Amino acid sequence: MTVFSPRFSASDAQVLERDVGYEGFFSLVKLSLKHRLFGGGWSQPMTREIFERGDAVAVLPWDPIRDELVLVEQFRPGALREQENPWMLELVAGMVAEGETDTEVAMREAAEEAGCTLDRLEPIATFYPSAGACSEQIRAFIGRAVSAGVGEIHGLAEEHEDLLVHAIPRGEALAMLDANKINNGHTLIALQWLARHGEALREQWLSN
Repeated sequence: MTVFSPRFSASDAQVLERDVGYEGFFSLVKLSLKHRLFGGGWSQPMTREIFERGDAVAVLPWDPIRDELVLVEQFRPGALREQENPWMLELVAGMVAEGETDTEVAMREAAEEAGCTLDRLEPIATFYPSAGACSEQIRAFIGRAVSAGVGEIHGLAEEHEDLLVHAIPRGEALAMLDANKINNGHTLIALQWLARHGEALREQWLSN
């Protein structure tokens, strides 16, 4: 089997100029750059605006004994569209602060957002939600949940968080996935991973 290997690497792109257009909770950066072309040579210099918000960790808490997933429901202003519901069912997730490990973020966010305690953590995927415009990288995990605040409201008031904690049977969550009822990327990716690997992981966790 042939394993894909990208033709180019980071050294084949050059940032010529970098200007910060806006800096607040998030940043907007204007780049002048060029990169190598598949047909040979270099591109002409181009300008691109990049949305910078830092990296994030997302975790899917799963109780393998009850075979239930712990998901949170919360309001998302980016989904405010006519006839669309801006409340979403999601993984717990949070931004990575300087000096924090991914494990520390996963454990902290599980406790803050879902009243959830995890005793195992397995990586799912590392991905860029929209690399054409945003520098954010998300590192997703699945965690073995030993407790959760199901039915409770969680989140930090100072961050305007208002999260309702749900326990969803795995089969029901995967049925929602198949019915196109999961409409945010990191939850979609985690559930697709679970559909492929869940049985093997559950057997491993229960045997331990």
